[in-house]
Amino acid sequence: MTQQHSYDVVIVGAGGAGLRAALESSLRAKTAVITKLYPTRSHTGAAQGGMCAALANVEEDNWEWHTFDTIKGGDYLVDQDAAEIMCREAIEAVYDLEHMGMPFNRTPEGRIDQRRFGGHTHHHGKGAVRRSCFAADRTGHMILQTLYQQNVKHGTTFFDEFYVLDVLLADGRAAGVVAYELATGELHVFRAKSVVFATGGYGKMFKVTSNAHALTGDGPARRPHGGHGVLPVPPDRPVPARHPVERSGQGRGRHPPQQRR
Repeated sequence: MTQQHSYDVVIVGAGGAGLRAALESSLRAKTAVITKLYPTRSHTGAAQGGMCAALANVEEDNWEWHTFDTIKGGDYLVDQDAAEIMCREAIEAVYDLEHMGMPFNRTPEGRIDQRRFGGHTHHHGKGAVRRSCFAADRTGHMILQTLYQQNVKHGTTFFDEFYVLDVLLADGRAAGVVAYELATGELHVFRAKSVVFATGGYGKMFKVTSNAHALTGDGPARRPHGGHGVLPVPPDRPVPARHPVERSGQGRGRHPPQQRR
C-alpha cells in the first residue's frame, strides 16, 4: 500500500547542506528530510581538515583573498559571483555553527582557532595563511552532529533510509517525490510546494576514489526527463570535482612486494 505525505518543503539528502537547509526551512515551514542513510552517517562526516572562512583570528585575512584563492583553485572556471558570495558569507556561517554549539578548537584567547589548508593565501598569493576553522580532525563529524541536534530541536521530520525514485511534476514544476522505504520496500509519495536536492557528490563515478560507496549520483540521476522544462542543466555547469587523495592502484597489491620497484 502506498503511503501519502504532504509537506511545504521536502529536502532530499541529509549531509551538511541538506541539514542546514532543513534547519532554515523548519523555522518557517513544515519540512521533511528524506535520506538513504541515517543523517549522521552522511559523507560530510568524512571531512577532517576544517571549513575555511576568513575570520582573521590568528593571522591577517579577508574574504577577498579567499575569493581569489577559490577562483584560482578552480583554474578560473569558477562562477566568480558564486565564489564571492560563498567566501563572504562563510564567515557568518562559521559563527552560526559556533552559536549552535559546535565545539571548534580554540586559541588561548578563546577564539575559534585556525590552521593552514591547501591553496589558501594572503595578499592574492603572496604566502600561506591560517584560514581553516576546525574541530580536531573530525570537523565534518561535528558539523553533522550539531546540525542534526538543531533539526531535532526545531521539529524537522526525518525519513531515514528512504530512497527517492522519481520527481513528481505538476504544470512543469517539481511538486514532490516518490520514494521507497528500504526496510520494507513500501512506496511513499511526498507532495510538497518546494523540493530541494542536497544529495552531495558522486565520487563513485571514478574507478579509484576515497569517497564512500553511497556517493553514487542518485540526486542528479533523478532529474526529470522528457523536456518538461524543470531542473534545467545550465550550459556552463561546473566540472565534476574529484577529491585528490588517492592514486591509481592504491591498496590493490597488484604485484608481490619483491616485484615492486
